[in-house]
Amino acid sequence: MKRVKSCFLLLLCMLAFEGCKEDRYVYPNVLTEFINIRTDQSGTLKELITDQGEVLSVQHREGLSGLTPDSIYRTVSVYERLEVSEEDDAYLYSSQLILASLPLSADQFETVKTDPLNIQSIWKSGEYINLILLPMVKDKPHAFHFIDQGITEANGKRTLNLTLYHDRNNDIEAFTRKVYLSIPLWGYKEVLEKGDQVVVQINTYEEGMTTRSFTY
Repeated sequence: MKRVKSCFLLLLCMLAFEGCKEDRYVYPNVLTEFINIRTDQSGTLKELITDQGEVLSVQHREGLSGLTPDSIYRTVSVYERLEVSEEDDAYLYSSQLILASLPLSADQFETVKTDPLNIQSIWKSGEYINLILLPMVKDKPHAFHFIDQGITEANGKRTLNLTLYHDRNNDIEAFTRKVYLSIPLWGYKEVLEKGDQVVVQINTYEEGMTTRSFTY
């Protein structure tokens, strides 16, 4: 099974599912989270997997099929936990696929691009670092990825150095659009230990080239 399905060129705001058809519909008590979704052998979405490892079975409805069989996708999803259902744990209202590619070394890129944007928030959750970013856009697709700049060691601790790849494709800086990304850390289990550091470098409008640090 592929761990996470992702794409190199991310078209901003790529919607996967729509659960609500009426504009005035009021959601019940729902959660909006970065979360993994898992499909069965027919390509139908069956489970949500939280960053804490909790597996929630999804109540069946139309619009959950047509995905790659036996796969895991990284998403930002809106769902409700079902307290009274005997068979299912959650009802999924909507799900947006997001980029969650393993970082690549710099020599894998023809040119390393770090076009500026702003950071709304960035945090570590389970085996991911999640990012909500604010690039300036108009009508061209922006490309995102993560660059592995190698591991350094000091005082018995290792630091994984990552850089955000952002190519705005010469887009006009007309307005801000929100972008969701996740950096998978599970690929570093063999080289990092608990207590090591992960440093993410991002080029921003407000701070220039800035970093955020997280404990592995």
